[in-house]
Amino acid sequence: MRIIISPAKKMNPDTDSIAWRDLPVFLDRTEKIFAKMKDMSYEELKKLWKCNDSIAALNVDRLASMDLRNGLTPAVLSYEGIAYQYMAPKVFTDKEFAYIQAHLRILSGFYGILKPLDGVTPYRLEMQAKLSIGPAKNLYDYWGSLIARILFEETDCIVNLASKEYSQCVSKYVPGSARFITCVFGEEKDGKVVEKGTKCKMARGEMVRYMAERQIADPEDIKSFDRLEYRFDQARSDDKNWVFLKGDHQKN
Repeated sequence: MRIIISPAKKMNPDTDSIAWRDLPVFLDRTEKIFAKMKDMSYEELKKLWKCNDSIAALNVDRLASMDLRNGLTPAVLSYEGIAYQYMAPKVFTDKEFAYIQAHLRILSGFYGILKPLDGVTPYRLEMQAKLSIGPAKNLYDYWGSLIARILFEETDCIVNLASKEYSQCVSKYVPGSARFITCVFGEEKDGKVVEKGTKCKMARGEMVRYMAERQIADPEDIKSFDRLEYRFDQARSDDKNWVFLKGDHQKN
């Protein structure tokens, strides 16, 4: 079993907590993206990033001094978005770190795929950014089936806690013999399950923490998840989508 999760836009270095372990597996391909971005103008980068001047200036400075092999931060400690706040890896035990290193994979437009303790440097690049690299017209083309291929070499079961922007890099290439289970965290509204962005991110991070604390090896065991007022809803779930409903609307 492998768990996939999205990265976060906000990143910071942390070279004090724990040491990074390995370089990312696709670093040679990351270097090509890095070279392309280094050749872009400030205005081109700002348009690529879809951000304000303050964020653009910060990330242009980062590009200017970026070192992909030295002064790195373990990936799971570098990302600082909502999901990572609720995952709270900085207070993981050694046993919990070992669990996520074995089971969790972070998807990335810049790095492709990361183990939690892979060394990274702060960057800004979403998977859906319109960046062409060589013959590839965008990052989805650039990464193609590579991310999925490496995942399915490790496992025949994926627990998907990533957003669609990132999960489609894997879901499009699931072999027929494998399972791809998407966890849906929603609320009932007018008889439908509605997902809300921030709450979903909170629940995804909380789910990783839940799995690490319990050292879950069988995906069936995540159906007992009961945090942030979510409960598994059997009636609304199927083999590919496991629905966790918030509140008192679960069907019996």
